[in-house]
Amino acid sequence: MFLSSSEQIGFECWSQSLRSICGSFSTLPSSLTRHFIGEIHSQTIGALDTAHIRTNARLISRELIGVESDDSHCFLIFQRSGRQRIRQAGVEVELGPEDIVLVDSARLFEIEPLGLVENVSVHLSRDIVTRQFKGNSLFGKLSRNNVSSRMIRSLVQSIGMIGDGAANGDDGQAIQSALVSLMLPAMSDRAQGQEHPLESSTLFFTALRLVDESLQDVDLGPAYLADQLHTSVRSLYRLFEEHGESVSRYILRTRLSKVAHDLCSHPMRSQSITQIAFKWGFVDVAHFSRAFKRQFEVSPRDYRAHAFQK
Repeated sequence: MFLSSSEQIGFECWSQSLRSICGSFSTLPSSLTRHFIGEIHSQTIGALDTAHIRTNARLISRELIGVESDDSHCFLIFQRSGRQRIRQAGVEVELGPEDIVLVDSARLFEIEPLGLVENVSVHLSRDIVTRQFKGNSLFGKLSRNNVSSRMIRSLVQSIGMIGDGAANGDDGQAIQSALVSLMLPAMSDRAQGQEHPLESSTLFFTALRLVDESLQDVDLGPAYLADQLHTSVRSLYRLFEEHGESVSRYILRTRLSKVAHDLCSHPMRSQSITQIAFKWGFVDVAHFSRAFKRQFEVSPRDYRAHAFQK
């Protein structure tokens, strides 16, 4: 698919903003849709810079370093929603909601969003990270469940809540020092295989929460859930069956409910039905329409029309 002229202009503006905030990157729009989504804004706390990014771009690639300032940071990327793959030095990691990865800005890497994603990139001093890591790789996914990772997650989530002018340079340095100190044990714990599986009594409700957080990810399904929950697909099916539920049917039903809610929302009236369906992880319009009519007994168009006749 090709972007319309207006969508192409929006894509190019977003790409330019990405380069001005994050450095030398090349970008490609998604080939699955003509509707491009791209939002980015920067936030600075003293000398600590962050980038808040939301996009459905197909690929974001680190270009050959053209200026020295481009290799002065490591990116600590926190995945807010959606799913994406990051590749560097022949290694690939996959991020789901609330996953965190450290990426070395001085080396080439690729980010491949799998549908619509939202993340926060904290730009840490590469010199400080290098001294802390003492020869260890500056690329890797952090453990999901250990104490250090949870503290990093909490710190990064808090950054977005800090208003402009509410923090100073000392705050930025303190946050950076805390993040860098916590990263190495977070990565070492993962390498040593010390992540602990969730208790079976909470696994089902954790799975439901993970579904709710990942609905906009086009790859959300049994295999993805099983991987995130550190269990097998067969065990996941059995877990849902014990609660009288089906993994795939629950995902579909929940997605359709989100679409139905947006179709009745006045702020969403400017969005087309296809755009709303895409937002909630549907990529096949015909499949979406059939599933919607099966669940609500009317077409999406009639459902929306009826909602605004009331």
